[in-house]
This record gives sequence, C-alpha cells and structure tokens, in this order.
Amino acid sequence: MKFKGNLVFVILGIIGLIGVRFLEETLFYDPFLIYFKMMDGAKVFPVFQWGKLVLGHLFRLILNLLFSLIIVYFLFKDKTKTMLACVLMLLVFLITFPIYLYLVYTEFDSGLLLAFYVRRFVIQPIILLLIIPMFYYMDVKNKN
Repeated sequence: MKFKGNLVFVILGIIGLIGVRFLEETLFYDPFLIYFKMMDGAKVFPVFQWGKLVLGHLFRLILNLLFSLIIVYFLFKDKTKTMLACVLMLLVFLITFPIYLYLVYTEFDSGLLLAFYVRRFVIQPIILLLIIPMFYYMDVKNKN
C-alpha cells in the first residue's frame, strides 16, 4: 500500500517538471528560448537584461530542483540519497551556469551548438536521468 502513495508523489514530481517545461515562456524571463527555437546562423543576438536572465534561471533551478528531489525521495525513500541528489544537481548547475553566462557574454562566439547544450544542463534537470539509475544500481548492488 505504501508504494501507491510513493508512486503518486513520483508522478506529481514528473508532472511538475513537465509543467515547468510547458510554462517556461510564461514563468521565466529567457529571451534565448525563441533564439534557440530558430537555430540558424542568420538571426540577431537578442537584447536582454542580465539581472532578469540570472534570476529567471535561478527560479527555474529552484522549481526543477524541488520537483526532482520529490521524485528522488519518493522513489528511494532515503534522505541521504535525496541530499546527495540535491548536491549533485547544484554542483552541475554551479559548473554549467557560469559557462553558459560566459557564452552569453561572448554572444555564443564558441558556437551555437555548444551554447545550446550547455544551456540544456542549466535549464533542464538532465542530471536526474543519471542520478536515478545510479541510485538504483547502488541499491541493487547493496542487496547482493
């Protein structure tokens, strides 16, 4: 019976992440959403405000982190794993966000593809796709 309750929260966490993705244009200030949707070299670099851009990404991080940690906690019911997931996700953000801001500062002189993929790690919880199998493997290995 416990599993059903856990499953409900995991599904709610997934719905939360999907909601963040589908409401991104409404919730966050990010002029690069449209810029990257039209990936061609002829477009003009968008005018933007640094403060709003940074705050928008931080707000998005908080929402993604919250929903991701809900998923991890209710999948594994382990506070240590949940804290480790939090640390790993924050670490990835702390590494990729300054790189992304530098790429924005240079107007993506290093290439659009690099900026596109670094931005993915900043705005989406891709690391969650690595964390869940890692924790599952740890559980399976510890049982044997």
